[in-house]
Amino acid sequence: MISLEQIQLAKQRLDGRVIRTPLIRFRGDSPATIYLKLENLQPIGSFKLRGALNAMLQLQPSELRQGVVTASAGNMGQGVAWAARELETQCAVVVPEGAAETKLAAIERLGGEVIEVPYERWWQAIEESSFPDAGGVFIHPVQDEQVMAGNGTIGLEILEDLPSANAVLVPFGGGGLSVGIASAVKSMSPDTGVHAVEPETGAPLRESFAAGEAQTVDYQASFVDGSGSPALLPKMWKLARGVLDGATAVSLDETAAAIRQLVERNRVVAEGAGALALAAALAEKGGSGNVVCVVSGGNIDPAKLATILNGRTP
Repeated sequence: MISLEQIQLAKQRLDGRVIRTPLIRFRGDSPATIYLKLENLQPIGSFKLRGALNAMLQLQPSELRQGVVTASAGNMGQGVAWAARELETQCAVVVPEGAAETKLAAIERLGGEVIEVPYERWWQAIEESSFPDAGGVFIHPVQDEQVMAGNGTIGLEILEDLPSANAVLVPFGGGGLSVGIASAVKSMSPDTGVHAVEPETGAPLRESFAAGEAQTVDYQASFVDGSGSPALLPKMWKLARGVLDGATAVSLDETAAAIRQLVERNRVVAEGAGALALAAALAEKGGSGNVVCVVSGGNIDPAKLATILNGRTP
C-alpha cells in the first residue's frame, strides 16, 4: 500500500498543476447509482499526468537536466512529455510497435521523442526499469511509488466528493492506477470496495486473484490498448493483492457498448481502457449502491470511435 501521507503530499504538489476532475452522475439505466470520475478531461486526456508530474517534481535539478525516459503504450508517454515540457527538460518515450498513432502523434506534439521497439523489448524496459539506449532518468510508468502516489490523489478526490461511495471500479493496465486509488480509498474508507477491471482479451489479474498466485494468460491485442497484458509485474501483484478487493473482466463488445453509452448519455468520449469500469458496472459487476467508475482516459483513435458509434466493435 502507498501511504496516505505520500498521497496527501502528492496532492499538495499537484494543486494548481493538474485538473481536479469532476465526479458526475451517469445518465444510463442501472440498478446501481453510477458516478463517473472524468480523468479524460486532464490536459493530455488521461490520468497519467498526475503520476508523471508528481514523480518528476521530486527529481533533483541535476537529474532533471539529464532528461527523462519512460516506456509507454501512449498515455504515460504523453504525461511524461507534458511534465517535461512544463519543467523544461528533454523526454524520450519507448513505445511498442503498433501503438496507437493518435497517442504517438500527441507525444511528439508535446515535444517527446518516440522510440518504437518490438513488444518484447518494450516489456523488457518495463521489467528492468531502464532503457540504456536513451539517456535520462527512467520514470517507471507503473511501479514507481511516487507515480502511484500521484495516481492516488484521484481516490482522495472521489471521497471528498462522494463520502458514501460503496465501490470504486478502476481500469487495470499495469496496476499503478488501481493500487494508487485503492491505497487512498482504503486508508480513509476501509469499507468501500475497490475492484480492478481488465479486458477479457488479457486478464492476468483476474486469473491471479482466482488462483491465489500470479498467473500468465493468453493475450490478444485489441482496441483496448491501455489495458490487458500476458502477465503481471511481480511487485505490482504483491501490492494489488494487498490493497484491492478483487478483479473482474469484461468483453470487447461490452467495452464498446460502454463507450457508446458514454457518448450518447453523457457526451463523454472515452478510450477503450477508459470505458472498462463502466462496462463492468453496467454488467452489475460493481455491486449496488453508489458505484464510482474511473474514466481513465479519452485518447481514442477517431476511426475506432466512429466504428463503435456505428454499432460495431473494432
